[in-house]
Amino acid sequence: MKLVHWLAGMACAVSMSGTVSADALEDAIKGEQRTPANVARDQYRHPAETLKFFQVEPDMTVVEIWPGGGWYTEILAPMLKDEGVLYAAHFDKDSKSNYFKNSRKKFDEKLAGDKDTYGAVKVTEFVPGTDSEIAPAGSADAVVTFRNVHNWMGGNNEQAAFKTFFEALKPGGVLGVVEHRAKPGTSREGMGNSGYVTQDYVIELAKNAGFVLEESSEINANPKDTADHPKGVWTLPPSLRLGDQDKDKYLGIGESDRMTLRFRKPKS
Repeated sequence: MKLVHWLAGMACAVSMSGTVSADALEDAIKGEQRTPANVARDQYRHPAETLKFFQVEPDMTVVEIWPGGGWYTEILAPMLKDEGVLYAAHFDKDSKSNYFKNSRKKFDEKLAGDKDTYGAVKVTEFVPGTDSEIAPAGSADAVVTFRNVHNWMGGNNEQAAFKTFFEALKPGGVLGVVEHRAKPGTSREGMGNSGYVTQDYVIELAKNAGFVLEESSEINANPKDTADHPKGVWTLPPSLRLGDQDKDKYLGIGESDRMTLRFRKPKS
């Protein structure tokens, strides 16, 4: 009987442990640390489905690339703070770009204002095309980036960016990419002007850096988005660059159509 009780207790402990791990993501998504404006965008960004697809777990070392105002940081930081590590690879705090410098300043202030949630976050810098260390080489279980590839294309640094991600990951580590999706065959100039990138080009960049495409997902797809708007992707929410002009039309479309790709760094 003692053996039976012991086995039952062990089974219960394993079950409870699994539940805690499984609930960490959902708890973070439902947490009070999230700003209402960010929560309102869950319908377009699908954070639970996306992070599950990227196989992010609470005990991992994760690098978030260019977190901006911290939309995903609000989820990743509490999810990882007890068992994992989060590197927030943000803009250069001394950048010559006022946009980069101000964005980094606001992000630092956000983290400093809530030590309980963000006190364990390790802030690093990512300057594409330089030797900036986003995390110690070979230390990360996952690198995730959301709607950034088109930005690196402006400085012709997109290939260098993917090489940096490869170096930071452990063998077997995951690279998760979400990006605005251009129509197949869109020229490089068209991608640069519109903010939309072809899925084939993103896959090519990753493969050139040494990654293997493991799976693609339509989690963040939006069939209403034609990807041919007057002000590019910024015509749509949340930017709405045209202001009140055709605002209802673009609100009806919603946020952009996006690819969601999971790559793997080979183990050998």
